[in-house]
Amino acid sequence: MIAFIAVLGSLVAITIIVQLLTNMKIVGGNELGVVSGSGGAKGFRTLSGGRAFIIPLLQRFNKFDLTPMTIEVVVDSAIAAGIVPLNVKATVSFAIASNEAGRSHAVTRILDIATDRQNLSRIAGDIIEGHLRDSIASMTPEQVMKDKDILVAKMINVCKHDLENIGLEITTMNIADVDDHRLPGVEEPDLYMALLKRIQSANAETKARQAQAEARAASAEQAEARRAETEVKNLKNELDRLKADVRVRLAQEEQRRKVGVEQESANARARVAGIKAELEAEKQNIDMLKNRFRAEVITPSAAERDKLILSAKTELAGWQSAARAELDQLEVTLATMKSAGPEARRAWLLDNFEQLFDPFAKTLNLYPAGHVSVLTGSGGDREPISAIHPNAVASARNDMVAAALEGMTRPSGQAMLAAPAKGGIVDEGKKD
Repeated sequence: MIAFIAVLGSLVAITIIVQLLTNMKIVGGNELGVVSGSGGAKGFRTLSGGRAFIIPLLQRFNKFDLTPMTIEVVVDSAIAAGIVPLNVKATVSFAIASNEAGRSHAVTRILDIATDRQNLSRIAGDIIEGHLRDSIASMTPEQVMKDKDILVAKMINVCKHDLENIGLEITTMNIADVDDHRLPGVEEPDLYMALLKRIQSANAETKARQAQAEARAASAEQAEARRAETEVKNLKNELDRLKADVRVRLAQEEQRRKVGVEQESANARARVAGIKAELEAEKQNIDMLKNRFRAEVITPSAAERDKLILSAKTELAGWQSAARAELDQLEVTLATMKSAGPEARRAWLLDNFEQLFDPFAKTLNLYPAGHVSVLTGSGGDREPISAIHPNAVASARNDMVAAALEGMTRPSGQAMLAAPAKGGIVDEGKKD
């Protein structure tokens, strides 16, 4: 019994291991796994990359290969605009749709067909060929030849909806060749498309030559640019060298200037010291000259000045004494004349006549005269003073002085008598 249970347990374990190994499905990154019978609204689920365990008898597992497939689509006698038959060869790459809706369509419509890649390629090629014919029909042969990108864009746009309905999508498309469709019995070497190809070839050759010319021009321009760049670099290097040379020279000149400034400063200090020494010597010389001037000039001059001052004071004292004597004499004379009377005054006037009349006489030559008048005395008893008499004025003065002295010696109140002599003095009181 125990052995039976052990064998049964071993069989169950082996069965479980076998089921795990056989029903555990691994899905690669380039694959799309489909688990059918999993329930839900769709009745299946998809996964890309990972693993899934399939329940026996309840679920089924299928896989799509997501690797793009490339096919060659050849369209014979595609009628372009203008009723021109063309043979078009296109290379198309397609794969299972990458969006969720397209993958759902692929599961529901081509799940069994997808396992046969040749059959799937045939179905996709038929769909693409039909839409390629429609796209060519809307274009002229020239447009098909020249605007292949437009043809591809139209083709992808038209095929997109139909291919998504079966879960496919075009990844790339290329128009490989476009040629004339030759009907049986037509041996013409150059038909419509051949001529277009020749034109296109000529245009391509022209463009190639133009490209070569542009390349040569660009090469020459680049060579010239490189030469100019080299020349500019050389000039920059020369400029840098000149700048470095100028900096070196400036540094040398600055050093020379500093040395020159120091030397000039030393020379200036030496000259200043020499000038100060000369100034000090000049000051000493000036002091010596001052002392010498004082000794030789100022001191004798001061002595001479004192001598002159003393002499002037002495002379002034003499003048003052003489002036006092004259003043005293004048005072005595005035007193005498005052006491002597009119005759004494007349005598004094006659005595000082020359001194009083001399300034006036010096001006007579300024007034020329045609006649000369001789003046007499104030009284009628006096004879005229004649210029013939050599001492007429002196004689008259002496007579007046004698009469004045005689009047002073007589008693008071006695009348003075005048002799009627020539040039005598007449008593004025008696005369009156």
